[in-house]
Amino acid sequence: MNRKPWIIALSLTVALVGTTGCATKKYVKQETGTVNTRVDEVQGQVEQTQTRLNTHDKQIGEISQTAQDALRRAQEAGKLAEGKFLYETILTDDKVKFGFDTSDLSPEGQAAIDEFAAKIKQDNKNVYVEIQGHTDNVGSEKYNEELGLLRAESVRRYLNQKQNFPLHRINVISYGESSPVADNKTREGRSQNRRVALVVLD
Repeated sequence: MNRKPWIIALSLTVALVGTTGCATKKYVKQETGTVNTRVDEVQGQVEQTQTRLNTHDKQIGEISQTAQDALRRAQEAGKLAEGKFLYETILTDDKVKFGFDTSDLSPEGQAAIDEFAAKIKQDNKNVYVEIQGHTDNVGSEKYNEELGLLRAESVRRYLNQKQNFPLHRINVISYGESSPVADNKTREGRSQNRRVALVVLD
């Protein structure tokens, strides 16, 4: 008679311990699964961030040196909110058709700038533009620097007067003959070097 309650109590204790042990294993398994899922999510986010950084670095590497210089100048001047390079538009001499020894914009040049301005308006961003004047190496270095600046100024004036682009968001600079993109020994090369670059920054 006295042994039966003891056996029953022992049986209940063993059953309770066994049940608790199973519950603990199940709980640990669930928690481990949750942790593994979170680790996978974090790892995925890290990989996405790394991909974005690699893409950004690649884009910086692909933009021209003069565009990188424009970004640096704008950042130093405190004119950028985010300091991002958006894109660069090159208006070649064939497209703008500056006459010999002149900075006057041709109808073709005006049309090219109108197209550029339409893109900016479509993007609907308060961008900052650096206009860079480039020339070939015919003439003196000083002459080409002045001519490059006059042509860049001509584009800025047109953007402001005809497209209502604010002057405080435009900078002009002349590289003259110092940054050729082609060989100045050929006519075709000189034509490519005579250009206006518009670097758009956010």
